[in-house]
Amino acid sequence: MKRLTDKLAGVLLGVLLLATAMLLILPIIVAISMSFNGATYMTPFPPKSLSTQWYSSFFSDSYYIGGLKVSLLLAACATTVSTVAGTAVAFVLDRYQFAGKALLSSVFMSPLVIGGVVVGFSLLMFFSKLHVESGFLRLLGCHIVMTLPFCVRSSLSGLAGINRTFEEAALVLGASEGKAFRDVTLPLAKTGIIAGAIFAFATSMDEVAASVFLTTPKIYTLPIALVSMMRSNFDLTIAAAAVLLLALTVSLIVILDRLVGIDRVVGRGAYGG
Repeated sequence: MKRLTDKLAGVLLGVLLLATAMLLILPIIVAISMSFNGATYMTPFPPKSLSTQWYSSFFSDSYYIGGLKVSLLLAACATTVSTVAGTAVAFVLDRYQFAGKALLSSVFMSPLVIGGVVVGFSLLMFFSKLHVESGFLRLLGCHIVMTLPFCVRSSLSGLAGINRTFEEAALVLGASEGKAFRDVTLPLAKTGIIAGAIFAFATSMDEVAASVFLTTPKIYTLPIALVSMMRSNFDLTIAAAAVLLLALTVSLIVILDRLVGIDRVVGRGAYGG
């Protein structure tokens, strides 16, 4: 009886895993298929003919291209700032003991658990008080806030895997603390730092909930453009844009795997080396 129960539980678990996988994969398959729909309007799935017309429509639409340019520039700037700041914060949190350390760590990680709507509205009020009118600067501040936790957490993982004796040996041999950090600690922690930067870039490219509060008619991101077009002029150009964003995310995962290895980041942890 117990063996039968175990088998039944195993079957139910397998069904649940399969259903979950289908829920994740099938919508992506539908979106990719519909982005190549040869019809000039929304037709039932699957499409009866194939065409790249919706991709041509995307790249010829100044509204989408404007959002794409802003998204790429924002992601590059936010990733750079978050990577540098996140590495510095992680080093302080890992190497030093001081009052309020746990609170400080929680503050830097808080955007991961606080909703994007709350973050976006709070930043809108904050920037309004400071009279920051530039849409790009407001979005940049928002994206730094949303991406910094990934860099801090990933860099912390990288620093945690470093044997302190390496740094001590460098200091004994006459290196200054700064030189020991640049020549010993930083190279060993590169796995975590690179992983954090890639996650930050992907997060910035996909950010919607907080960004929607901080855009202007001329400064907006590609995800915001997609949401806007869904409400006003829904066509399959949106599917093409979504597939392009998906392709970018997959490319970042491939790059992450080539540079540091997915198993090292997800499986064993992002440690240096």
